[in-house]
Amino acid sequence: MRILVAVKRVPMTGGTIVLTPDARAIATQHLGFTISPHEECAVEEAVRLVEREGGESVVLTLGPPEAEEQLRDAMAVGIDRAIHLVTDEEEWDGQATAGAIVEAVRAEEASSGPFDLLLFGNESADAGGYQVGVRVAHALGLPCVTGLKGIEVRGRLVRCEQEVPGGRDVFEVPLPALLTVKEGLNLPRYPSVPGRMRARQRPIARHEPQRPPARLEKLRFVVPEGERKEAEILGRGPEAAPKVVELLDQLGLLR
Repeated sequence: MRILVAVKRVPMTGGTIVLTPDARAIATQHLGFTISPHEECAVEEAVRLVEREGGESVVLTLGPPEAEEQLRDAMAVGIDRAIHLVTDEEEWDGQATAGAIVEAVRAEEASSGPFDLLLFGNESADAGGYQVGVRVAHALGLPCVTGLKGIEVRGRLVRCEQEVPGGRDVFEVPLPALLTVKEGLNLPRYPSVPGRMRARQRPIARHEPQRPPARLEKLRFVVPEGERKEAEILGRGPEAAPKVVELLDQLGLLR
């Protein structure tokens, strides 16, 4: 089985997200970088499938030279090879990104044979566009199932599970196929020190795709408001005691 996993270099999701003044990008001066949590699960699933079924796994990213770090992280947990579509620092839109990935997939399949499975994260943790995997599947003529929390390969079929209100939807599609997965599909492993050492020695295939003229316009990003926390001062010193008792009574803790 040959599996391709597409990943993206994104700011650390645990940090505070601040936008640039034009609201078209994330200000990254004080942020570290990683791959999206959904894509971490895609990498882990590819490693598990190859361990079980045999074959080869390949990780691919489109991004700046610094994205090599994310490719080596993927190889450190068991991915066999890496392809880096090197760009400048400017973000590519979903259509241009999908086009470059399609060309890279076709070139890789022409030289090394077809892929059985292409795995994408459901959406990236920064732009959250949800469209690259679907565009790639359409261009390659592959069946596509999105938002998966369960994958099971059965011969030349793959059983896919989506979480929906009240249960799960189940689909079976033939291979080759493209699937987009969500965090929670599995528990990704951490790279070991020997794994990192081996990954450091592995070559990375680098290509510089030509960026096409932009056909999509980004208007702005919006950072969702977080949960607001409020605190009420009941009083200071002994004067607060009656109010504390009243509050405990309201909460039913004195009964």
